[in-house]
Amino acid sequence: MGCVKSFLFGKREESREKIHHLLMLIIRAILLIAFAFSIYEKRWALLFMISLNFLITFLPKLFEKKYRVNIPIEFETLILLFAFASLFLGEVRDYYVRYWWWDAVLHVGSGVALGFAGFIILYVLYKGNKINARPITIVLFSFCFAMAIGAVWEIFEFGMDQIFGLNMQKSGLIDTMWDLIVDGLGAIFASVVGYIYLKRGEVFFIDKIIKRFVRDNSSLFKK
Repeated sequence: MGCVKSFLFGKREESREKIHHLLMLIIRAILLIAFAFSIYEKRWALLFMISLNFLITFLPKLFEKKYRVNIPIEFETLILLFAFASLFLGEVRDYYVRYWWWDAVLHVGSGVALGFAGFIILYVLYKGNKINARPITIVLFSFCFAMAIGAVWEIFEFGMDQIFGLNMQKSGLIDTMWDLIVDGLGAIFASVVGYIYLKRGEVFFIDKIIKRFVRDNSSLFKK
């Protein structure tokens, strides 16, 4: 509990970096062990999911290098944990079947995270005077951005089921619709928080994250 509190609200960036790197090493080690077992047991579908999960752990850093953007460490960690919880624990370890609430929690969390991601994208343009938009326009974009990515994920699940014979969609249309509904709930929460931030300039921990993002990516905010 102390690690989580230090990660979200701690003043020292070094502690957040250490926690992130420790989680990344643990998750990659688990995935490599699972990778070896899936080859030994000749479970090729699981091998694909594990390989995909392993590659995703490198995406944030590759994105930062290619586009010269410093992603908030909290977002990097959320991406890491979401990929591990959904692709490995959910699909490989069958947590979606073992725990009825697993899918809902992940989709609400992803809706919140993607809503904030959409908010930050438009916030960069807004603060850099690259667009002239009202706060309501920015938060509507945040909501739509989260929902669009959620829909792309559902298409990905459908494609994996059809091409590789997996069972990512579980109950089919019902599963897809509930996933999109809980995605929307998370996106609404993020949008409301973003709107309050634009109006008041200070909301929970998001205030510190945005200020650090602005500081670490000052070139994006040049007038």
